[in-house]
Amino acid sequence: MSSNHLALIAKTQSLIAAGDIVGAESALVELADTEGDGALMVVLDQLPPKDILAVIREYDNSKESIINLMVTPAQFARAVVIEKRYKDLTRTHLRGMVNSIIFREDANPVEFLTAVGDLEGGSEALADYFADKWSRVETFARTGNFDALEDDGQMLSETALYASAYAKPTVDQDEVADQDWMELAWILRYQCPDLFIEMLLVLRAKSRAFDAGEEEADEAEEGDGKVDLADTDRGKITPANLESEEESAI
Repeated sequence: MSSNHLALIAKTQSLIAAGDIVGAESALVELADTEGDGALMVVLDQLPPKDILAVIREYDNSKESIINLMVTPAQFARAVVIEKRYKDLTRTHLRGMVNSIIFREDANPVEFLTAVGDLEGGSEALADYFADKWSRVETFARTGNFDALEDDGQMLSETALYASAYAKPTVDQDEVADQDWMELAWILRYQCPDLFIEMLLVLRAKSRAFDAGEEEADEAEEGDGKVDLADTDRGKITPANLESEEESAI
């Protein structure tokens, strides 16, 4: 690796630590413009997951980010499983980041989802993605469609979930191709069925914990290293300062 690349890595990490996410992304984009995508890939491969996460979670729908376009399934997965350390209770950044990368033009969504599912915490990260769509996802698991009229609170047993894991689709992917939660749920159920069931079981557990008031207590206990996202404008978020042992666990 060249001294220029090492200097850029140090600069990028310094900017991220200072909360200048836009500046960090600009430095990486400039590298790609001057030395090519290959040089950018080399640098991205040397950045720790928390720094890649700090950049890719700050997606902007108004323009494409070359970082989001270049990140690999492995890099993406390592970033996604630590996203929960930000106190973004709306999951807006998580959903935006996942959608912008998994549904990018050249991506194979199954490769990205498999990489996430292979990591500890992967199914939990996916459950967080679907957190506010839980009942609709349960309806989809039970009926094979997303009809809100079918959303009556009924759930398949775990045994029934596994028994129906390889059922044929009731609706085609084209019918739910929203590049959002419906399409992602469809891909999970029919192309990664085991991961879909694992995610749904985690989602059920999270829902029960929330109803019992346990989730808030858990979040309070895990407060160290999280970030208050009171200011969520692009580039103004202070990144999570993860401890080294948290990174090494990925």
